Amino acid sequence: MIRGMKRITVLGSGLVGGIMARDLASDGNILVRSVDASQKNLSKLEGIDRIELRQADLTAEAALLDAIADADAVVGAVPGWMGQAMLRTVITAGKPISDISFAPEDPLELDGLAREKGVTAIVDCGVSPGLSALAIGRAASKLARTDTAVIYVGGLPVERYWPFEYRSVFSPTDVIEEYTRPSRLVEHGEVVVREALSEVELLDFPGVGTLEAFNTDGLRTLIRTMKIPMMKEKTMRYPGHADRMRMLREMGLFSNDPVEVDGVSVVPRRLTESLLFEKWRRPAHERELTVLRIIVEGEANDGSRKRYVHDLLDHTDPATGWTSMARTTGFPCAIMARAIADGRCSTAGILPLELVAPDDSLFDHMIAELGKRGVSFHERIENA
Repeated sequence: MIRGMKRITVLGSGLVGGIMARDLASDGNILVRSVDASQKNLSKLEGIDRIELRQADLTAEAALLDAIADADAVVGAVPGWMGQAMLRTVITAGKPISDISFAPEDPLELDGLAREKGVTAIVDCGVSPGLSALAIGRAASKLARTDTAVIYVGGLPVERYWPFEYRSVFSPTDVIEEYTRPSRLVEHGEVVVREALSEVELLDFPGVGTLEAFNTDGLRTLIRTMKIPMMKEKTMRYPGHADRMRMLREMGLFSNDPVEVDGVSVVPRRLTESLLFEKWRRPAHERELTVLRIIVEGEANDGSRKRYVHDLLDHTDPATGWTSMARTTGFPCAIMARAIADGRCSTAGILPLELVAPDDSLFDHMIAELGKRGVSFHERIENA
C-alpha cells in the first residue's frame, strides 16, 4: 500500500454498498476493498481505480475477519438480518466502523464491547435513521429544553401510476416490514406502541405536492439516547397508499402463518411478495425522489420558544443513474467512514448520529460534504 494511503473495507456491494465504494475510491488517498458474496454485485465495480474486489461469504466469521484484517476503517452495508453479528465481529477485532446495515437488534447492546475495545462504531448512518437523528441531536444540543421531535421521510417515484403509486427503492421485504411491525413512539416521556400505517395525516411539500404520513417504527436508538417527551417517525407516500396496504394486511396477505390451499401449504406473505415486488420494481429510466423533514421544538436558553426544521429533497442523479435513496443513505455513511479513518471522529462506543450531532465541527462537516455531492440538507430556525 502506498505510504499515507488509508484502507477502507466495504462489507456489502449492493445498491448502497457499491455507491459507497465508488465514493470512497474517488479520494486519491483511500484504497477500497469491496467484499460481497455476489459476483454479480462485484462485477459492477470492475475496472474502477483503487477498488479491490473480493468475493466472500460474510456470514463466515473467518472470511469476515480476513477481509478487515488490514483495514483502517470498515463500512457495513450487509443485509439487516446479519448486521448485528457483523458489527460484533468487527468491534471485537478492534476495527472502527461506519454502518448502515440497520439490524433489527439494538446496536446500543454492543456499546460496552466497543468501549472496552476502544472502537468507534457509528451506526444507523443513513438518511432515516441517520440524517434524521443527526438533525434531532443537533436541535436538542442547542435548546435548553426539547419538547417534541417528529420525523417525516419517504422514498417515492416522481411519476405516479395506479394503483400503488409506489416503487421500491430499497428491499421490498423491508417495505412490508414497515407496514406490519408495531410502531414505537414516545408520548409524555413513555414509550407507547401504535399500529403501523395508523394516524394518517396529509402534508404539503414544495416540489413534491401533497403526501400522506403514517406511523412506522423508525425512532430506533432515539428512544434510549434522547430525553424528549414527545417523539415519532412517520413514513410518507402518495395519498391513498396506506389504505391499500392496510387492506392487504387485514386480509392476511402480509402474514407469515401458513394457510392450506387445495392441500398445499402456502405462506401468504411469500405469495404477496412474489406478486407485489414485480409491480413495485422501478424501471431503470424512471426517476425517484427522497423527501425528509425533521421538526424539533423546545425552549431556547433565553426562554423563547424555538422550532428547528431540517429539510432534504433529493432526486435520481441523471448523470450516474444513482437513486436518491441510495445516495442519501450511502453518502452519510461514507462521509463518516472518512472521518473515522482521518481521526476526525475517534470517540469509543456505539455512536448513532444523534450522539455525533452536538460536535459542531462534525455536523458542519457532514452538511458540507453532502453539499459537495449534490445533496442539500437545510436547517432553519423559527419562532414557535
